[in-house]
Amino acid sequence: MSVEACSDLAQELEALIQFVYMAPAGLVQARSDGEIMMINPVAAQLLMPLSSDGDLSNLFTALAGVAPDLRSRLAAFAAPQGLVCDGLLLPVPGGAKGERRLFAFSLIKLDASRLMAMLQDVTVQAQRERLLRQQEAWLNAIRTGVADYALISLDASGCVAEWNESIGRVTGHGRNVVGCSMAVFYPPDAITPERVLDRLHEAEHCGWSLDDGWRQRADGARFWGSAMIAPQHTLAADKPLAAVLAAATDVDAAAEPGYCLIVRDMTGQHGAAEAARHAAVCDHLTGIGNRRAFFDAAETELGRWRRMPRPLSLLLIDTDHFKRVNDSHGHPVGDAVLCHIARLMVATFREIDVVARIGGDEFAVLLPSADLASAQRAAERLRAALDGQPVETDAGPVRCTVSIGIATMDEAIPGVDALQKRADLALYEAKHRGRNRVCGPESLRAPTA
Repeated sequence: MSVEACSDLAQELEALIQFVYMAPAGLVQARSDGEIMMINPVAAQLLMPLSSDGDLSNLFTALAGVAPDLRSRLAAFAAPQGLVCDGLLLPVPGGAKGERRLFAFSLIKLDASRLMAMLQDVTVQAQRERLLRQQEAWLNAIRTGVADYALISLDASGCVAEWNESIGRVTGHGRNVVGCSMAVFYPPDAITPERVLDRLHEAEHCGWSLDDGWRQRADGARFWGSAMIAPQHTLAADKPLAAVLAAATDVDAAAEPGYCLIVRDMTGQHGAAEAARHAAVCDHLTGIGNRRAFFDAAETELGRWRRMPRPLSLLLIDTDHFKRVNDSHGHPVGDAVLCHIARLMVATFREIDVVARIGGDEFAVLLPSADLASAQRAAERLRAALDGQPVETDAGPVRCTVSIGIATMDEAIPGVDALQKRADLALYEAKHRGRNRVCGPESLRAPTA
C-alpha cells in the first residue's frame, strides 16, 4: 500500500473515531464476552452510575443490574450477525430528584467476536409516548365499532347498576349480577376492592381507565378482554358504542353519577397482543416480568397508595449460592434453576401480584392489598415449595433455595427506592441468619452502639 493510501486510511479512521466520540448517543464496541474495546463519553456517562465499583471494562457486567438477561439474549441469537435487541427499555435509578430514568439500549452482533451497543436516555420521550398510546387506545375503541361488547352501567362505588342483553351476551351473567362489584367480570385473584376504586379514580382523573387482560364469564370460563371505564354522562343500552364513548368524553354534558364500563372480548387478538406485550415487559430467559415492568408497576402502585393508603408489600428474593451452581454445573443449569424459580413464583402468587426478575439471580414480587402477615405467608409458601422440589436438569437434580426479605409501605417511605432498600435490609438479615428463610421488618436487629 502506498504512503498516500496509508495516509488517507489513517485520516478516515481518525474521522470515524472522532464521529463516534462526538455522537449524541452512547456507543460501545465490545467483544462477544462483553469486554469493552471502545466507549464514547456519552456511553461512559450513562453507564458509570450503573457500575457498583466504577469499572467499565465489561458491558454485560456494567448492565447486569438493569438488564440481567443480555447474555442469554446474545446466546439465543443464532445468526452470524444482526440486531440482537432494538430499543430495549431499561429503568435506571438516580434521576435529579431520585426518580427513575429510562434508557433505550440496542445491541448489534457485528460478527462472531464483536458487538456494538447504543445507549440513550429516553425518559422524556417515553412519558410522551405513554400518553400517546393511551389516546390511541381510546380513539381506536371509538373507531373500531366492535359489535360484540358489553356495555355496563356502574354506580359510584363500581357496582353494576342495571342489566342489559349485552352483559348476558358477552359475560353470561343474568339479572342477578346487578349490585355486584365490577370485580365479578375478573378472575378472583386478578383484582381487589382497592383496585376497583383505583380504576374509578383513574377514570375520573384521566377521562378513562383502560386495561387488557383475562376476564371471567359467569360459568368460570376465561377470555382475553379489554375493560374501559369512563365517567358516565349519558348512557343508553341501545346507543352505538362510538356514541357512548363520545358522550363520556363530553365535558359539557350534564354529569350523572356513576360510570360506563365497556368489556370487549378480544380473544382473537390475544396472540398478537400478548406477543407484543411479552417482548416489551417480560424477561427474555424466564418469561416473567422484567425490571422495567416491575418498576413501572411499582411507581403506579405507590401513586395509588399515596392517593388512598392501603396494604402494600414487597418481596425481594435472592437465589442462595447461585454462583456455586454456575461454577459447579455451568450456566445452562444455572438458567434452568432461574426458570424453575420463576415457574414456582407464578404458581404461588396471585394474578394481580407483580412477579419479576430484576437482577441476575434476584427476583421481586409486589403484592397490592397485602399486609405483612399475608406477604409472609405467601413468601413462606414459595420458600417451602423451592426447598422441597429440586430442579431437574441435564446434570441431574439440583437443589435450590432462596432467601426472602419483606417490606411493607408506610408514611415514612418516600418512594420505590426506599421501599426496595427496606426489603433489601430484611433480605440481608435472611442471608445473615443462614439463608433459605424469610425475614420481615420485625426481624431486623437494632443497630449496635
